[in-house]
Amino acid sequence: MSALKNEAHMIDDGALALRARMDAGEISAQDLMAATLARIEAVNGTVNAIVSLRDSDALMAEAASADASPQKGWLHGIPMAVKDLANAGGLPTSMGSPLFAGTIAETDDVAIACLRAAGAIVIGKTNTPEFGLGSHSINPVFGASRNPYDTSRSAGGSSGGAGVALATGILSVADGSDMMGSLRNPAGWNNVYGMRPSWGVVPSEPVGDTFLHQLATNGPMARNPRDLAAMLDTMAGPDPRQPHGVTQAPTLPRIEGGAQGLRVGWLADWGGTLAMDPGILDLCQGALGQMADLGVGVDALDAPFDRDALWESWITLRSWSVAGGLAPLYADLEKRDHLKDTAIWEIERGFALSAMDVHHASVIRSDWFKTSAALFDQYDVLALPSAQMWPFDVTLDYPREIAGTAMDTYHRWMEVVIAASLIGLPAVCVPAGFGGPDDLPMGLQLIGRRGSDAKLLRLAEAWHSATDWPGRRPPKM
Repeated sequence: MSALKNEAHMIDDGALALRARMDAGEISAQDLMAATLARIEAVNGTVNAIVSLRDSDALMAEAASADASPQKGWLHGIPMAVKDLANAGGLPTSMGSPLFAGTIAETDDVAIACLRAAGAIVIGKTNTPEFGLGSHSINPVFGASRNPYDTSRSAGGSSGGAGVALATGILSVADGSDMMGSLRNPAGWNNVYGMRPSWGVVPSEPVGDTFLHQLATNGPMARNPRDLAAMLDTMAGPDPRQPHGVTQAPTLPRIEGGAQGLRVGWLADWGGTLAMDPGILDLCQGALGQMADLGVGVDALDAPFDRDALWESWITLRSWSVAGGLAPLYADLEKRDHLKDTAIWEIERGFALSAMDVHHASVIRSDWFKTSAALFDQYDVLALPSAQMWPFDVTLDYPREIAGTAMDTYHRWMEVVIAASLIGLPAVCVPAGFGGPDDLPMGLQLIGRRGSDAKLLRLAEAWHSATDWPGRRPPKM
């Protein structure tokens, strides 16, 4: 093992930089694993990002084996932790639910298998809300993940543990999933990058219905856009067992070249209809002003579609999807007693829908897709804040109001993310800086036409080169 085994903040370099250092012989997989375990020991007890951590001796032995083996891929010997909604063979998959606590996965999910095939060493899981419901990573099995910029605040979710692990230097890259901002909100609240890819680019699991539900997708998180692109390229690729897979050229080679000439439409608070905490719009507008300095054209836009229609379409299709997935647990009365209230609310809403209710919601979705296509004839990117409020009290289950406006559901406070989710658009959350009364981080969603993943990452890379918020403002831990 090299003399660099105790080097501080080794992981801050990012995964591709670590790969280069390992290839140059500057560090080994054992050095990196030792640094990772030391960082977990130092901070995880405070922030609760990593759960179901594997035995340290076993992890060091796996790192030693990686050092002695031919390189599998760019992630060879690099530690990763998998979101606790996904299966990693040999590790527990609790999904934050007492019903599944300690259940050991027999095999890897499709996307996780791709990461392991590229050489990643899976060290454990990252924390998530129960069944991923709600953008606040708290559950009765492992408790809450805490924001490293203020540990009395939420880390977001549902990929909250992943966002915290990146921010605190436990991990250099992470996987996640996104239905209603679950890769975007925790990225924004933890001052890192998260990407919801074009729907179909990264496969889900070939179980249950694979034709109808198109709201959720797996995707990557990272400390910089180059790592985000490399992760996306590793996770992407159609699964022949699923009907809607998308093949696209690798994104990493296409993100250089700067942002000159790109056109951004700023949607702000959707024409004044979305409640926002004070300071969020000002911060995001300031970030867009900096993007204009990079040669990006920015125009403020009116609301392009009826906000109430979008919301009605969203909650119909979401409840339909959640009910389809959790129906077997609800049907078992003993198991139903262990479901949280918000899960039961979603399931019962889904059960109450008629086929024509779903059809009507999908017609609205189709109309919004056509409207967005016309917008993307004028703009390369649409921009929105990544959340409508600053990180809230970690002890809450969910916020009941934003700036005096009452929220009528447990997820209404994340309404700002549904414009992309409803129609499967790619969205990259970039750090926008710090603000609000407590100087906390916030993100900016960069949303593109389906298939424009590389273009979004090109803008994100130009932004990162100019700002490097993760390197400039790491948490003081």
